[in-house]
Amino acid sequence: MDIAALAIPDVKIIRPKKFGDHRGFFSETYSKRAFETAGLPLDFVQDNQSLSAEVGTVRGLHYQLPPFAQDKLLRVVRGAVFDVAVDIRRDSPTFGQHVSAIISAAEWNQILVPVGFAHGFCTLEPDTEVIYKVTNFYSPQHDRGILWNDPALAIVWPVEADKARLSDKDLKNPRLAEASDLF
Repeated sequence: MDIAALAIPDVKIIRPKKFGDHRGFFSETYSKRAFETAGLPLDFVQDNQSLSAEVGTVRGLHYQLPPFAQDKLLRVVRGAVFDVAVDIRRDSPTFGQHVSAIISAAEWNQILVPVGFAHGFCTLEPDTEVIYKVTNFYSPQHDRGILWNDPALAIVWPVEADKARLSDKDLKNPRLAEASDLF
């Protein structure tokens, strides 16, 4: 398993090894032992899966507050996403900054988004399926979000705002400067 840090080093790109032959392939997509050896002692408690039928579907930017804050390990099993992690830790030198990466089934890569980051993605292919592990259970009372296209974040999304497909809930998220519940 290859693990590389992004420009904000707490966010990691993970590339599991893939072994193929004439029958197909085998890959160990997660190993607690490998993560612990790499200094990532995470205890995942829940797996989530989403299907986005259309290109330009945006999900995010989401996070949960303590005591239900979550680390997320996200991979794409079909299609591709433009994935974003925004640092929302007030005491961090990278507060308000973001990193992004293309996560795809073809690249067989994953992204690890730690606690203290708002997370979201935009689908780049139709019928994109995303699976992600989280280290805490979902809690509606602790669920928060930041507006996906807040100009202060300067995220260059691969979809124009008028063509993006979002939930009503995500359209109502506050801008970062207006979000009172951060880390």
